[in-house]
Amino acid sequence: MKILIIEDDHETGDYVSAGLKEAGHNVDLAIDGYEGLLCAKEGHYDLLIIDRMLPYLDGLTIVKTLRSSGCNTPVLFLTTMCGIDDRVEGLNAGADDYLVKPFAFSELAARVNALLRRPRETAELKVLQVQDIELDLLKRLVRRDRQLIDLQPTEYRLLEYLVRHAGQVVTRTMLLENVWDFHFDPQTNIVETHISRLRSKLNAGGKPDIIQTVRGAGYMIHETA
Repeated sequence: MKILIIEDDHETGDYVSAGLKEAGHNVDLAIDGYEGLLCAKEGHYDLLIIDRMLPYLDGLTIVKTLRSSGCNTPVLFLTTMCGIDDRVEGLNAGADDYLVKPFAFSELAARVNALLRRPRETAELKVLQVQDIELDLLKRLVRRDRQLIDLQPTEYRLLEYLVRHAGQVVTRTMLLENVWDFHFDPQTNIVETHISRLRSKLNAGGKPDIIQTVRGAGYMIHETA
């Protein structure tokens, strides 16, 4: 796979680049935000690994610019900015994952592999797919095993968020913030109720449950059955 690292710290950039090359990837390294944005737009990469604090253009600006131009290349932020607000800001800007420095290369490699395995949304089709679930993002339709499923708008947003984060544990707080735009705990079972309704519709006809409950953590849709 072809990966671009945008990192102004030479030691970190060289370390990550060398490790990913050893893993069999084709890796390019940009050392400032302006160079990184140009490379990302022109290089046809499978994954971007971006520091948030960069010369000339910061990482958030790079990601927002790419997303606004229709670039759907997966993005992993690799940064020292470790606060909850920092992570939320990065993910809301369009990043797919967020890893804080210092880090173990084994974890970085695992996250890279997960992002590269993830079904890609293409600008032409606007379709998300995981296992036998397909979301048409333009028509806002959902099919399972090619059968149309009638979802309410909130149920659709809930499923879309889970599918976009396939392979990751999604917490109740993440769902409240990103599906309902609640930045506080409403002290209700709104998440659990909608998960139950969504499962009921997705699993109709005796289909296996695609939404897994991770006890004490949240929910997850596995990338493969």
